Amino acid sequence: MSEEEGHPRRWAILVALCAALLVIVIDNTVLHVAVPAIGNAFDASTDQLQAVIDAYVVVFAGLLITAGVLSDRYGRRRTLVVGLLVFGAASALAAAAPSVWWLIAARALMGVGAALVMPATLAVLVVVFPERERPRAFAVWSAVASVGMAAGPLLGGALVDMWSWAGVFLINVPVVAVALFGVVRLVPETRAADGRGLDLYGTVLVTAGMTGLVWALIEAPAYGYTAPAVPTGAAVAVMALIGFGVRQRRSATPMVDLRLYRDRRFSGAGFAVAVMTIATGSTLFVLSQYLQLVLGYSAFETGLAAVPLAAGVVAGSTVGGRAPARFGARACIVAGFAVTAAGFVVLASLSEGSGYATVSIGLGLAGLGSGVAGPSATSTVLGAVPPERAGMGSALNDTHQQLGIALGVAGLGSLLATVYRGKLPDGLPEDAMSSLGATLSHAGDRADGGALADAARSAFTEAQSLTMSVGVAAALIGAAVALLALPGRTRAVAPEPESEEVGQPGSRRDAE
Repeated sequence: MSEEEGHPRRWAILVALCAALLVIVIDNTVLHVAVPAIGNAFDASTDQLQAVIDAYVVVFAGLLITAGVLSDRYGRRRTLVVGLLVFGAASALAAAAPSVWWLIAARALMGVGAALVMPATLAVLVVVFPERERPRAFAVWSAVASVGMAAGPLLGGALVDMWSWAGVFLINVPVVAVALFGVVRLVPETRAADGRGLDLYGTVLVTAGMTGLVWALIEAPAYGYTAPAVPTGAAVAVMALIGFGVRQRRSATPMVDLRLYRDRRFSGAGFAVAVMTIATGSTLFVLSQYLQLVLGYSAFETGLAAVPLAAGVVAGSTVGGRAPARFGARACIVAGFAVTAAGFVVLASLSEGSGYATVSIGLGLAGLGSGVAGPSATSTVLGAVPPERAGMGSALNDTHQQLGIALGVAGLGSLLATVYRGKLPDGLPEDAMSSLGATLSHAGDRADGGALADAARSAFTEAQSLTMSVGVAAALIGAAVALLALPGRTRAVAPEPESEEVGQPGSRRDAE
């Protein structure tokens, strides 16, 4: 089968890859609603509970680039299979955890499996789909990822209520089994044709650098920018990433071809997406406090708030998968980011008297814009990468997004906390100003608690509005970068490879 026609079973392959993606994405959000139950089960401290969540995110983000290179070198299907096996086994270990530290270790191991899976899914799509169909395939991929993010809190809440906190991990095992069957049965083996070896020193440097950077970004809003873990993580990240960059420039066969960033398609679309995720990455975190502590919704009703966001992404992806062929990738990215900015305008207008409808409209618009822009952005980034290096390119694309999310949680979370504290009444003790929940708890013990609670809710709403206004600015900056950096009406697709890729559809070594 020629490159123009693609793999004959490419749509079935997409289903198998989406099953693998779904379990990875759900685990990013499913645990949040189980945190109180885990705390009660192990009598865990706040720091330990934070480590349960962060262990997965930090390891996942830190290993993405290395995992992408491994998939190019040793085979994308093989990497997928290994990643799913690691993820499934770690999930079972987490469900059986006898202590909180066991659970933290299991979550870190799950991060290893997730890092192996995610870039390989995109890399396989680049190989099995012809150029004209890739935006549609990426649209499906993006929609599944968004649905998984939205389904996480709902699924987690249901499992905890019906069973226990262990259910959020055990549910992964049958899903992984289904994904494994599909990957082994359908996905062809593909790898880079050059057969270059793995740079162990470079691997250590980039993993340490990315892990340190994400760690510092996550810890900053929780413990303050002067806490020892934050500058330490930042220093490790800077030194390791500088060393990695120097090594890549001097290497004849670099792990990451830094020259890609000279391509306007790669750097422009990558930067635009990173800026965009700065805003979107912390939206649900902020709104969950607003919905529960300001408007008084339950945890389950709060989880339902993610449904309009996911529905918007699915609807937008339907358009975003087809529109690039007619309007071009740049127009789709700019239009999508503009719609997302409109969604953040609605969210910035929320008040103490707003209802669920206003939140739904804002999140629906934000999701719709992301769905329209996402497929074109992904296609544009991967279109600048030779197909034989698709694993590395996919990992860089995922890394841009993960760094944007981490930066958004750190930066916007700190902005929210700072503005909130500044608008509270004077004379409150320090521990009562750490969060809206802490202030409301303090208010419950005071004679004038009603007035203080109203003032706290008002302060949080004002701080949230400013934070969402930054989201508007981030979306518009992303649109401006795309408009100025990306070429006009050109198809956002990968160039023809200079040499035949091992295992590419139609080659003699295609292993199905």
